[in-house]
Amino acid sequence: MNIQTPWSDRAKVLSLNSHAFIDGRFVEAASGKTFDTINPATNARLASVAECDKADVDLAVAAARRAFEAGTWSRRAPSERKAVLLRLADLIRANLDDLALMESLDTGKPISNALSADVPLSANTFQWYAEAIDKVYDEIAPADPGNLALIRRDAMGVVACVVPWNYPLLMASWKIAPALAAGNSVILKPAEQSPLTALRLAELAAEVGLPEGVLNVLPGYGETVGQALGRHMDVDCLAFTGSTEVGKYFLKYSAESNMKPAWLECGGKSPNLVFADCDDLEAAAEAAAFGIWYDQGEVCTANSRLLVEESIKDRFLDLLKAKARDWQPGDPLNPSTTMGAIVEARQTERILSYIEKGKQSARLIEGGQQKTLGGSSNFITPTIFDAVTNDMTIAQEEIFGPVLSVISFKTEEEAVKIANGSIYGLAASVWSNNLKRVMRLSDSIRTGTLSVNCMDANANTVPFGGVRQSGIGRDQSLHAFDKYTNLKTVWIKF
Repeated sequence: MNIQTPWSDRAKVLSLNSHAFIDGRFVEAASGKTFDTINPATNARLASVAECDKADVDLAVAAARRAFEAGTWSRRAPSERKAVLLRLADLIRANLDDLALMESLDTGKPISNALSADVPLSANTFQWYAEAIDKVYDEIAPADPGNLALIRRDAMGVVACVVPWNYPLLMASWKIAPALAAGNSVILKPAEQSPLTALRLAELAAEVGLPEGVLNVLPGYGETVGQALGRHMDVDCLAFTGSTEVGKYFLKYSAESNMKPAWLECGGKSPNLVFADCDDLEAAAEAAAFGIWYDQGEVCTANSRLLVEESIKDRFLDLLKAKARDWQPGDPLNPSTTMGAIVEARQTERILSYIEKGKQSARLIEGGQQKTLGGSSNFITPTIFDAVTNDMTIAQEEIFGPVLSVISFKTEEEAVKIANGSIYGLAASVWSNNLKRVMRLSDSIRTGTLSVNCMDANANTVPFGGVRQSGIGRDQSLHAFDKYTNLKTVWIKF
């Protein structure tokens, strides 16, 4: 990082690509339309970006299909695909500053978060799946003498990836890296709020030698590009991260088209259970603050329901309210800022509407204020509601903002009932030094990931995803290949 140049000065000279990327070339949308991508921290226009629609989807799918059938990538030697993706990982790291700056400008997140997490983790993801390419083996099944039964993994073909605005580059990497590693062609639709790093990623992929048509990037809106991809008869697989509401649309699109697998990583209302036998309440409070206020709470795994054993609730809330002082919103381009801007005015208003609902039913004990900084009002202070019951709107619906609902419990059984009392099941955390209790909870809490005495545990080596209305399928780990490959049985009688 060039610490001699303030990030605001770097932003003024940052080169931004605003065209779609189809068949190895940057092009305007077929309609010629554009849309503005806005910096939510200033409300200034960053760029006018190509607004793709169904015509562009048709072009991109045709290009992806041609590339797949030609075998320029799909039938390339595993060692060669590995080398290309490793170079891409290195190039992402080499462009750390620019990519982090784009993420911060586009989403309002603190530059420090993008520098320390979003971009490095994206590079690590491409490296991890590149290294896995020549280490994932097919299988031989037991068969009678004179028979050989092979179980092979074949690439799906054309994979469409639709990603959200909260982690634009990282969520794209989680999907693109395993899909490409498996030999597929990919079409990426970034969120309309945050297209910049996706377009830069396309540039980098072309620079390292990814063949034309293998990666295509289509900026645009969900109701046009997203729907066209979901309904397209020649898209073999769709992977989505976003809201549960929109995820259900993709299931519908699949049913109405070619029954393509629709892998969904959707919403959450993750519980964080703190028991009286936790021997480090200070660490638990620090993690609870991180779990709801990091990236302004715009995180699908945000631990937005804090379940605290009644005997320690007051003490724990005092610790947590003290932590709120360290999570005040500020200029995202200031490296010391811990909370940036909400991604757009519409999302800001949505969060504020939930805060008003909370005021009508629970007790606001911290924050809940809208702030104006740098010409933008997309800033909300860390918010805590106490005296929440699990049936309240703020405890049931995903707010996707820095709003924490505190619910007390008396017994372990009551805590489990509250934790499972949600339509979601993406993540959960438990704080306890009682091993028997931890093991019981690991059996009884319905979730995709359970973090014990830590927060939001995650790595490329373990699968990520949810149960119930948090989604279908898993990102990360070798299990991600299950989404982007078909199992084929080859039976040879000799």
